[in-house]
Amino acid sequence: MITTILPYFKLDTQDLTYLISVNKTGQIEHVYLGKKLSDTNFDALKTKLDGGAGSSVDYEDTTKISLDLITLEYSGIGKGDFRLTPLEIKMPDGTFVTDFVYDSFEIIKGIYPTKELPQAKADEDQAETLILKLKDKKFNMELHLIYTAFEKTNVFSRRAILINHEESEIIIRKIMSLMIDLPEDDYDLITFDGGWIKEAHKHKRLLTYGTYINDSTTGNSSNRHNPGVILAKKGTHEDYGVCFGVNLVYSGNHYEAVQISNHGLLRLMTGINPFLFDWPLKKDESFETPEAIITYSEQGFNQLSQSFHDFVNAHITPRQFQQQKRLVAINSWEAFYFDFNERKLKHFAKEASKLGVELFVLDDGWFGERNDDTKALGDYDINPKKFSHGLKGISDHVHHLGMKFGLWFEPEMVNPNSKLYRSHPEYAIKIEGRTPSLGRHQLVLDLCRKDVRDYIVSSMSKILNEVDIDYIKWDMNRHITDMYSSALAHQGMFFHSYIIGLYDILNQLTSKYPNILIESCSSGGNRYDLGMLSYSPQVWASDNTDPIERLKIQQGLSYLYPQSTISAHVSLAPHAQTIRNTPLATRFNVASFGILGYELNLKHVTPAEKKEIKRQIELYKTYRDVFQYGTFHRFNTENENHVNWQVSLKDTHILGNYQMLSEPSPDFEIIRTKGLNENENYKIHSVQQTMPISQFGHLISHALPIKLNPNGALINFISKHKQLENGTESYEASGRLLNHGFRPKQQFMGTGYNTDLRLLGDYGSQIYIIEPQRKVRS
Repeated sequence: MITTILPYFKLDTQDLTYLISVNKTGQIEHVYLGKKLSDTNFDALKTKLDGGAGSSVDYEDTTKISLDLITLEYSGIGKGDFRLTPLEIKMPDGTFVTDFVYDSFEIIKGIYPTKELPQAKADEDQAETLILKLKDKKFNMELHLIYTAFEKTNVFSRRAILINHEESEIIIRKIMSLMIDLPEDDYDLITFDGGWIKEAHKHKRLLTYGTYINDSTTGNSSNRHNPGVILAKKGTHEDYGVCFGVNLVYSGNHYEAVQISNHGLLRLMTGINPFLFDWPLKKDESFETPEAIITYSEQGFNQLSQSFHDFVNAHITPRQFQQQKRLVAINSWEAFYFDFNERKLKHFAKEASKLGVELFVLDDGWFGERNDDTKALGDYDINPKKFSHGLKGISDHVHHLGMKFGLWFEPEMVNPNSKLYRSHPEYAIKIEGRTPSLGRHQLVLDLCRKDVRDYIVSSMSKILNEVDIDYIKWDMNRHITDMYSSALAHQGMFFHSYIIGLYDILNQLTSKYPNILIESCSSGGNRYDLGMLSYSPQVWASDNTDPIERLKIQQGLSYLYPQSTISAHVSLAPHAQTIRNTPLATRFNVASFGILGYELNLKHVTPAEKKEIKRQIELYKTYRDVFQYGTFHRFNTENENHVNWQVSLKDTHILGNYQMLSEPSPDFEIIRTKGLNENENYKIHSVQQTMPISQFGHLISHALPIKLNPNGALINFISKHKQLENGTESYEASGRLLNHGFRPKQQFMGTGYNTDLRLLGDYGSQIYIIEPQRKVRS
């Protein structure tokens, strides 16, 4: 709900208030963002400038107002605010001075639609939008600041539109989606950073005087720095403390900056990265920024994350996939890489269907002469040596088995060794006279060009029309270099134009094939952002399938994105990315807190492991709604050796308990739950899981009544068909007791083995199911 109590504008959601005002010189001031207010008089919250400050510059001599000392919602250059600017424009007179002041406002139900960019979706009863119209004092130019309040999810969005009515062209060098000044500086900055196979690791930085930048210059939102950031009051933890979170609905180069001024004011901004950005705007043309979102919590990071999660599930995910159960997949990549044919795939699919898999995904290698990663990207002809019956043959076979069929594409790329490049070398991004840089033996296609976009859409449509495809894995495996497009007169438009071209392709394909689910991938999590999630409901979070590394990656992502978007697979161990050997149970126990899949060659899975996998899939299906759409809780890290997660839906709760390394004669544990109804009686039980006999090595000879060679054929045969039970446990207790904490069964302390012991060992874990006694799922 938006109300006007001039000079104030008050935006309310279910629990929050965002308050701004127009000051007497026409600037838009930030007044308040926090817990919902019922007040009608807000003078107590306004900045008081009664005496000014030394060396400050007055905006106007008669007002004695220095913009450098005010908490603003947006600012410019050359009128006394010397802090980091959200707006840099080369004006018609060649100067960079801007002076946009309030002119009028408009309030509309629902959202204010964008022209080319993705944005949050909402019906008129779900959101309300305020449009503040500002005009420059000298030139005939408008700046519209657009605010949307999303009622039930406690999120606000911000964006800006610049309109040039002057005869002369202007040049935009920087234009942020959101800027906000806070009157305090005692915050930490939390970012989510990394690289390939180590995405989204959480980092905390102490803020003090100066400027802090979180950005991407790779052409994507990038695995180096996610566009989502958090400002947290010192001492904030998972369930206590004040924090703000922002994110950007954009998939290209982004820029987040935090600056602490010399008077302790904090300025935060986010938007398109000004790096190599130079955008001309002719008469009556407009430029719109991506949408930014912001939310607030007084109950720590979990509440902040839950607002983000609710917002993504309700307003970012394509409507046809909202709350839709996501299928258990198996992907061919780590099973075969490029070495497959129709016979191998059909057998693989048949074996997968026996385990309960619901979606069979054929990855890279199905087209042209694609027998390795050096050739054929950009070509779409089916490889007849691999598919005697074409793609339709394998698709029909998979559907006959009762599964859905998915197919991998990398539409934005081309190999120099391809039919497409030999026919149209001009389609690739490169600069005449320079040798282009290759990544993974490939170049990037120039999506700024309409003929390139038309080629991609027509080529993919031909496949999608001929083959029954339910799912697309959309990959993008390199950063952009050698930036140039013949379609652009100004190369400072390149990066943003590329992303607009990408969105154009996605808009065309999702309009033609609305029920084909797209999973976005970019060498893992190189493009994990709200822009891609507007088209692809889920993202391959990382090429790293080691569950111990995935704990860090998925936990980092959980601060900004719901588990319904996080694609996570169980692979064989040792893991290709770390050479670490982890238990099959732990691989599932981590992957299940997301969109579960498997990526392994079933020829190398023992009969005992197949039984375990079948049980895992059955369990996941039983509690799929909780795993995918339950409220996610992290726990404060009291012991670096343990991680706990919990998801809760209605009154069913699932708790994951993860151990990094075993310790000699370890301490006893207390495991706590969150949010259980204290007056309800629950049944809690650990999920049955097994461990391989081979894990005991030579020690098994001490536990057997007869002496056998631990490396002999008999033990090896038994290990393939029989695994040892790991101690399960079950209790009945009140929610109050479980929230307080229960004591699980003893871990192995260096002596003895029996079926009641919890043998977690290195990288061990357990899942606990907690349900009211009155409605336990079967």
